[in-house]
Amino acid sequence: MAGAARGQKALGALPQLVKSLRSEPVSGGARLRRLPSLRRTFSLYDQINLIDSVPEDQLRFQSYDDTGFKINNVKYEGSLLIVENKIMTWAPKTFSEITAESLSIFKVVHPIPEILILGCGRHIHPVSPELRKFIRSTGMKLEAVDSRNAASTYNILNEEGRPVAAAVLPYGVTC
Repeated sequence: MAGAARGQKALGALPQLVKSLRSEPVSGGARLRRLPSLRRTFSLYDQINLIDSVPEDQLRFQSYDDTGFKINNVKYEGSLLIVENKIMTWAPKTFSEITAESLSIFKVVHPIPEILILGCGRHIHPVSPELRKFIRSTGMKLEAVDSRNAASTYNILNEEGRPVAAAVLPYGVTC
């Protein structure tokens, strides 16, 4: 019971503590710079370039637009399939064209990537049960997100050294 009362007292003092930390100058008269919003700091999907030093042999999305992507200082137009650090043009132009056949390369790729990041264009679309079943049969996990987030997620997982593949439609694709 006494522990709970102490916890309530500490919790009640928290707003005052935060207020005093924000308003008190640091010794020497200098003020600390405000920390950026935690939401902005930890939102990995807001920025593609999170880490500047990337090995030259590692693929990295640098930017995107409605028609394609810039990877390692090269602009690629259209849909892309990235497997084993190799970039290939990819036939689907709309989300409805993404099928097991369009991803059939994963029947022969070894080692199989741990995860396939599917960039659906501007909006996330539900993946058909047939396509999910095919991807599962290869041993991969699926992450279906909009193409902006797909690029960012690919960068993060690739930088961690995880075996990752990406199949991305340009961001301008809406259906």
